[in-house]
Amino acid sequence: MIPAPPVLTPKHAVAHALMIDTDLFLRELLAAAKASGAFAESRIDSRSEGSSLLCKAKDASADAWYSIVPQAAGWWVRLATADRWLSESIEADLMHHGDPIEELVEEELVELGHDPKLDGPMPQVKHFRSEDKLYTFESAIPLQRALDSATAANIAARFLLAYEAAFRQLGDMEGGDD
Repeated sequence: MIPAPPVLTPKHAVAHALMIDTDLFLRELLAAAKASGAFAESRIDSRSEGSSLLCKAKDASADAWYSIVPQAAGWWVRLATADRWLSESIEADLMHHGDPIEELVEEELVELGHDPKLDGPMPQVKHFRSEDKLYTFESAIPLQRALDSATAANIAARFLLAYEAAFRQLGDMEGGDD
């Protein structure tokens, strides 16, 4: 199992520009993740350093986890795996097909009701190997329009489901044997 990513304390998690109820936000996200049927497992991971949503990829060839995590600048959507080969299979598909991951995620966001003109363009997808040796793809979730925890959760759920839909089509995320 993948360890939970480092997160800020609950006090700091809501201290960024949004003053949302973190517990309600995560409970709403958990409900949306479970209702989607897109994940093998979904849960709120509560630790002394803060809470995040963790969702296990359903059919990936190795353990991979989608998550919604707080960082100093707001909330982020993330896909992480400890498996180098799974990460490389995703990278290979992106290089082979030539589509930037931002475009793939943005297409899925639009399908889920995201309006780039109203909600802003797709944030950059960062790809790196984290300090805890996880191959990670992540993007900031633009929550500037969110006025309450439920609205913020709705926006974050769109990003979570868009990430899942975009990455599911890449590499060995559907359990490929190549």
